Parts: sequence; structure tokens; C-alpha cells
Amino acid sequence: MTFYGYRRPDGRVGVRNKVLILPASVCASDTTRIISQQVEGSITFNNQQGCSQVGPDQQLTMDVMAGYAANPNIYGTVVVSLGCENCQMDLVTAAIRERTNKPMEQVIIQEAGGTLKAVEAAVRYAKQMVAEASLLQKEEFPISELIVGTECGGSDPTSGLAANPAIGAMSDLLVAAGGTSILSETSEFIGAEHILARRAVNREVHDRIYEITTRFEKHFHLVGEDVRAGNPSPGNKAGGITTLEEKSLGCIHKGGHSPIQAVYDYGKQVRAKQGLVIMDTPGNDPSSVAAMVAGGAQVVVFSSGRGSPVGSPIAPVVKITGNKLTFANMEDNIDFNAAPLIYGEKTVEELGEELLRMVVETACGKQTKAEALGFTETAIARLCNYV
Repeated sequence: MTFYGYRRPDGRVGVRNKVLILPASVCASDTTRIISQQVEGSITFNNQQGCSQVGPDQQLTMDVMAGYAANPNIYGTVVVSLGCENCQMDLVTAAIRERTNKPMEQVIIQEAGGTLKAVEAAVRYAKQMVAEASLLQKEEFPISELIVGTECGGSDPTSGLAANPAIGAMSDLLVAAGGTSILSETSEFIGAEHILARRAVNREVHDRIYEITTRFEKHFHLVGEDVRAGNPSPGNKAGGITTLEEKSLGCIHKGGHSPIQAVYDYGKQVRAKQGLVIMDTPGNDPSSVAAMVAGGAQVVVFSSGRGSPVGSPIAPVVKITGNKLTFANMEDNIDFNAAPLIYGEKTVEELGEELLRMVVETACGKQTKAEALGFTETAIARLCNYV
């Protein structure tokens, strides 16, 4: 199978061709919104971080910002900062340059003379980039160039019985074709980590799977909490999931049956053509999706038994449910129905092939429901309070 995309100067292939107006901190987010509203073909997002953070938290933010700019769906980036935040302009641009050589411009609000002058300068930069991006022609590429993130949120029993196995079947087909699939949500490995560890390609990967799950659970213990106090969520329980282990056993089906090749830290760059990998993310949907997109995922496949509208500013998000009632009730949000597996109408292999075709169609330009609705909300994981 092949798809049509855009070859970037750094060698990677995008499935969208947008200009990113990147806010370096919360103090620049309103300004980037104003800029993006004036430039068709640009996108932005609300960055709630970027200042008053301890070192490890700031690094998470830096990794997501740099990863968003480097994501192959982005043609070029206009970085906008206030000027006095912790994520200083030179730090942000250097982090982006470490990942990519795509076009980049910068505007500092305090140095430009305030919001209106900063908007004027950034709009000029962004419109020029959009014009350049419009000249690019799509080319045909093998699906081995795809990195697909997998996510689940608002899960119910149908997630583990139908939607996630269908994603797993799709993941196995993508891996067999030479592509890369990312399994995320460390909090939802707990109780099933031994199953994943058995599929590790070597001892290092095996130990890393146990390391990230143990570290995640200990993080809550440090502040006197238990991850099981908030997981399963009220929505999970209302849907019929009773324990975190039960939720985890359903979650890991998204990884199919392929060997696990590597474990990546939150938001780090994922290597293409690698097969199945894990990324250490929380179970929180927007912050988990953000990390995989920062890692280079051009498309995300997201299952939800209860229904979820979450999208991404950078990558199209394909929504799938295994609950026929949810599919009927939330048709505005859900792209793919996996319920036929439960009722014996289709096999998991058939659904996996259909889902992969939808991923390829999306990569070729077909809008997802979340894209059509303009859903771009994002979040970035945090380790502790603001300083």
C-alpha cells in the first residue's frame, strides 16, 4: 500500500502541509491564536506551560514544542515568545534545529513592541511560508514511511473486546509493511506489563518496560497517592470496567502481537521503519497524543467506547469505537465502527485491514471528524507544581 505525502528537507514525509505558529509559553498563546486566525493554512495551539517550571518539567515542554515543529506534517514554524519566560527563544529554536532543518522564523513580543507589532511581523512570516508550502507537490510513498500513534480514552468493555484488537490488527499490518506503530499510556500497562515484557526484542527493552511502569506508580506514592485512586475513571466504571488491571489488559491490545523494538521517553523523536515501539506517556488523552505527535506520528488512531472528541493541532486523529450505541450516538465524532467484531459480523483481521485503509486514506488527505470540527486542544505532561 502507498500514500501521497510531502517530502521534507530532513527526509521525513508529512501527510499534511501546515505552517505552525508556535507559542513558546502560556504568555504567547493568545498572540499566536490571533496570528493564526489571520493566516489560512496555519495552525496553533494553547501552550499552558513554558515558564515557572522545574528542569524536568521544562524539558517535557521543550520536547513537545520541538517535536511539534519537527513533525513532518508541518512545513515550517513561526516561533512566538513573550521574551522573559523560562523557555527562552534561543533554547526553543535550538531544540527545533536539533530535530529538523525546515523553515523557521521567530518573533519576541517584548522586543517587537507589544502584541500588535508582534502579530504584524508574525503574520508576514507565516503568509510567506504558506505561499511557499502551497508550491509543494504530493508524491507517492510506501506506508513504511508512516508512524502511527495509538491511543484509547473513555474506554468501556467494548474497547478491549473490539476496538483495541482492531487497532492491534492494523498495527501488525503496518509493522509487517515496514512502518512504525506507537503503543502509549504507561499507566494502563500496570497489571499487564509482564505480557508486554515477554514481547521485548531484547533484555534492555524488557527491563525498560518494567522500569517505566514502576516509576509511574512510584511517582504517585511520593505524594501520598495511588494511581488506582483515579484509574479506572468514573466514565470507565460507568461503562463496566472494574479494575486498572482489567483496563490495562484491554489497552495493550492496541499493540497487536508484534515484537516490541524500543521504549521511548515522553515526546522524544521516534525512528521511522522500526516496527512496534512503546512511548512512556500518561493515560491522559491529550497529553499522550501530544507526546506521540511530538515523536513524529503523522496519524493517530484513537479508540473510545464511551466516545471522545479529542483531536490534535498537528496530526489527524482517527476515532474508532467498538460500541454500536456510541457509534450511533456520537456519529459526529467517530470515524470507524468496530462493533461488527462483537456481533460476529466481521473478523478482527477484516477490521484491521479496513482500519489500515482508513489510515492510508487519511494520510492521503481525507479529513477525520476531529479535523472537520477543528479540534486542536492539546496538553503537555507535568511532573510537579509550578515554582
